[in-house]
Amino acid sequence: MTLPATFIATPADVERAAELRRVKWLATGLLAATFAVFIAARTLLPVHPVFGFIAAFAEAATIGGLADWYAVVALFKRPLGLPIPHTAIIQSNQQRIAEKLGEFIEQNFLESGPVEAKLRQIDFGTFIADWLRDRKRAEDLARFVLRLLPEAFSATETSGLMQFITRRVTTQLLSIDLAPLAAGALRGFVQEGKHEGLLDDILRVMHRTLTQEETMAVIRDKVRAEMPTLLKLYRADRFVVNRIIASATKFFEEVQGDPNHPFRGEFDRMLLSFVERLGSDKAFAERIDGLKRDLIARPEVANLGRTIWANAKDFIERSATGESQVLMQQLSRMFVEAGEAIAGDAELRGEINRGLVAILRTVVAEQKSGVSTFIADQMKAWDMEQLLQLLEINVGKDLQYIRFNGSLIGGLAGLALYTLEYALRLL
Repeated sequence: MTLPATFIATPADVERAAELRRVKWLATGLLAATFAVFIAARTLLPVHPVFGFIAAFAEAATIGGLADWYAVVALFKRPLGLPIPHTAIIQSNQQRIAEKLGEFIEQNFLESGPVEAKLRQIDFGTFIADWLRDRKRAEDLARFVLRLLPEAFSATETSGLMQFITRRVTTQLLSIDLAPLAAGALRGFVQEGKHEGLLDDILRVMHRTLTQEETMAVIRDKVRAEMPTLLKLYRADRFVVNRIIASATKFFEEVQGDPNHPFRGEFDRMLLSFVERLGSDKAFAERIDGLKRDLIARPEVANLGRTIWANAKDFIERSATGESQVLMQQLSRMFVEAGEAIAGDAELRGEINRGLVAILRTVVAEQKSGVSTFIADQMKAWDMEQLLQLLEINVGKDLQYIRFNGSLIGGLAGLALYTLEYALRLL
């Protein structure tokens, strides 16, 4: 058989086509041979009765061969081009065959049970781990991600997604009640004793500030302004300031040197009282909420967000062009580490396998009717000449052997019937 020019044949197809031609010629040659034997045996029948047996075998073999030739040809085309009913079976039933094949695949191959059983045989977790652990693949994946990121950034800017994200983030920030969060953070700060260090730092700063000449001069001026004129003549202001500084310094040193100083207890009670008020007092909550709203509304915050976005975009663009290798190295290292983590965690691999099985099972269940429809539509759109050539190349050889079998079985049946008839005539 000759393949049409539009048929894309592989070397194996060409070889099968040549073998099919050879078998066809053999089957046709056998048919011609049985017919020739039949004619010769009928001619020689008066010479000896044995030629009757030969003629009977050859006649039935010829009829059997012709019948099976008709059956094989009728499967693909019309025998001798005649419009005989129930021939060219595949051509006549292309639409129905396509629909039934799609339905068969949907019901027998895409059902949830067989699909899930097959999916469970696949170790997705190990495959992902091995794939990511390969440094070359990790680098290729990082390079691929970097090529996509600039386009993603640009699409985000032009699609209005950035404004949507900004509004959503702002809404979420405004909905956060900061007062309980602040109260909880301060409560943990006090319970862990970190406020003690804060108190020591405050005392050191106050002590250092009071002993500075500038601070003492300011205090002296204030004291002098409040003292009677007579006391000013005796420089009482210096004495008072020195006493104040000395007393304060002594107090600071006592508090710093004594972990159980009463002032520390008062400081603790003051902080805890403030924490309680912060968490329950509506006035505090409203004040903090107002500060939060004022802060978010400030243009500096919006400018800061745009600056961060622009810098991130510029960095990613430079990384995508290869100007900077930092991000690609970080991404590839992250992928390798992720692969190592998955490989070393059997429970995680199990979760990945179960998750992917559930996802793929759902996808197949939702799309199986679409798959069967796609298969049916593709078969309906196939060029019938090409389809017949394809089918005949792949199964035609076996079908031709039916002709051999038909000739043999027909001949044996004819011989048996002739023998029975001959025996009955002798009785």
